[in-house]
Amino acid sequence: MGCSNVLTGVLNFVTLVLSIPVVGVGIWLAKQHNTVCVRFLQWPIILLGVFILAVSVAGLLGAWCRVSCLLWVYLFVMFVLILLLFVFTIFAFAVTNAGAGQVLSGKGYKEYRLGDYSTWLQRKVNNPSYWETIKSCLSDGKVCNSLDAPQYSTISQFNAAPLSPIQSGCCKPPSSCGYTFINATNWQETTPPPSAFAKDPDCALWSNAPTEFCFNCTSCKAGVLQDLKQDWRKVAIANIIMLVFLIATYSIGCCAFRNNRRDGGGGFFNGGRYGKQSHKF
Repeated sequence: MGCSNVLTGVLNFVTLVLSIPVVGVGIWLAKQHNTVCVRFLQWPIILLGVFILAVSVAGLLGAWCRVSCLLWVYLFVMFVLILLLFVFTIFAFAVTNAGAGQVLSGKGYKEYRLGDYSTWLQRKVNNPSYWETIKSCLSDGKVCNSLDAPQYSTISQFNAAPLSPIQSGCCKPPSSCGYTFINATNWQETTPPPSAFAKDPDCALWSNAPTEFCFNCTSCKAGVLQDLKQDWRKVAIANIIMLVFLIATYSIGCCAFRNNRRDGGGGFFNGGRYGKQSHKF
């Protein structure tokens, strides 16, 4: 068996083993959790695990058992996967290029404006059905509960807090609205309201209700997009590393496929006329 066949088989055996816990996590989520966020995640996780499992089996059998038709299918899927991953990586960098937080004097956190982000991302969060799902996730995840802590009990402590983008946009009213601090999740509207109320619709959308807060504010949408931007940038960098790995694996798989054809491997693409050769990469 050629070295490339051995390497292809080993790599696919590893991914096959890794796909089993991925499927297990998806099934566990389906049985243990009922929130909207987790229901949204469980099926993609299960399908991803099954897909990796199926591709790994095809690559393993194609390389070690010399089943050339399976190896051909494996290489075709790998090529499509590399192409899709490359396109997604470029897209992720493009749509997350715009947008940044506004630094506020005397505060440890930033505030975010929806108009600073790409049009594509704005359309996503402005879609009512899409945003309702996100709001359910924010409510179910209790993203603002961590602010009810002793270290945020005074306005000076709160202003110095390094709030996350979602906490800054969704768990407090915008600073320009002039609300009076009671505690980190309880703010009192001043009377009469400042002129900012007329300029910023978010000012009238704040609620002290734990299920609402500023979840309907454009600042909350901007905070979600900033958080998404940070995550997508990390994913895009991971994708570049994955692309290098996949291209190397694909190249080794091509060598294994060539060995199968020369050695008369089974399947529709055996290419037996080349005769058998051994110890080829």
